[in-house]
Amino acid sequence: MVEDKKRSIVKAISWRTLGTVDTMLISFIVTGSPLAAISIGGFELITKTLLYYFHERAWNKIDFGREKTHLEYQI
Repeated sequence: MVEDKKRSIVKAISWRTLGTVDTMLISFIVTGSPLAAISIGGFELITKTLLYYFHERAWNKIDFGREKTHLEYQI
């Protein structure tokens, strides 16, 4: 089974959105500054989305932990 690149992109964006909200909340609690929280969260959103995408694509090339389904054996 191979995942489409679009699926990896959507997964990266949805995961990072959740992660960024968490980072902003923690940053706000630690700093008390909404501007600092938004700045940290924004920077983190960009870098970690890219890291996740490339990580996901690399793992997509590795068969470790995957099993072929009955339909894949027929193809």
